Amino acid sequence: MSHLRTVGLIAATTIALSLAACSASPPSEPATTSTAGAFPVTIEHVYGATTIEKKPERVATVAWANHEVPLALGIVPVGMSKATWGDDDNDGVLPWVEDKLTELGAETPVLFDETDGIDFEAVADTKPDVILASYSGITREEYDTLSKIAPVVAYPGVAWGTSMNDMIRMNSTALGLASEGEKLTTDLDATIAATLAKNPSLKDSKLLFSYIDPSDLSQIGFYTSNDTRPGFLASLGMPLPTVVAEASAGTDEFYTTVSSEEADRFADVDVFVTYGDADGAIIAQLQADPLLSKIPAIANGRIAVLQNSTPLAASANPSPLSIGWGIDDYFALLGAAVAPVPAA
Repeated sequence: MSHLRTVGLIAATTIALSLAACSASPPSEPATTSTAGAFPVTIEHVYGATTIEKKPERVATVAWANHEVPLALGIVPVGMSKATWGDDDNDGVLPWVEDKLTELGAETPVLFDETDGIDFEAVADTKPDVILASYSGITREEYDTLSKIAPVVAYPGVAWGTSMNDMIRMNSTALGLASEGEKLTTDLDATIAATLAKNPSLKDSKLLFSYIDPSDLSQIGFYTSNDTRPGFLASLGMPLPTVVAEASAGTDEFYTTVSSEEADRFADVDVFVTYGDADGAIIAQLQADPLLSKIPAIANGRIAVLQNSTPLAASANPSPLSIGWGIDDYFALLGAAVAPVPAA
């Protein structure tokens, strides 16, 4: 299954659990070997190690957001994955990427349509010197095939579990821009911290990222801390709900489900974050359900709805360029849901 299809699925509707696990645990900092931009550089990942002999001149990326690292550092990829979820104008490019391309005075790179899997021929046609995929779920077979085209930077341990900072670290090192990547991370951390400070109600709140199928309320689906959405908030010091901490322990899966009959396990959730249509009907559905309405956060209307397939919903998966574009609106949406609004 392709990454772009997966992003839409794990972000909004049906969950593709087949992508949920590699058995290895991710290192806190993916190992890299280099000296201040000198080459060769060696980057360790889930499939071993990749050595890049000289500074790449033609950079290709596959999967979600990897292209944002070179762009943030002033490098325009020769090819990158096409956005099919969260794209507001159906041009295959998310708005924060469009803004950066405009800033750089660059044309849109070749877009790889990954709806039915990685288009290896299209990637090869761009003649890359390196292929960045540190945030991805590429299989061993896909990695081997891509490696016949150019050196590949795969993910460090858990499929789709690479943090934004680790993605920046790995991708920037592959470009010979490790110090620039560190500065980018520092700047983004400062922006995030300043925005979080403007939303103090979030600091000690336990948020649960969920997907609840409106046509089947018998299950409560939610994301573990292996997923970048709750993982991002946890990295800021925000506490995990007990049910998330328990589900995350000892697993590499990014998503799981619990029967709605076990609604009492969600008693300490302060805010349910979920996906829904613009009409907000999902809130009324949850509050009308005899089991789900027993959860205090749902009963009191502490529900933050990310509108399906919008840029803001896509920005919940943090990335280098989306932070500056939408972190204020994102944290404001989450913060507004902390205040209880009882059902009528």
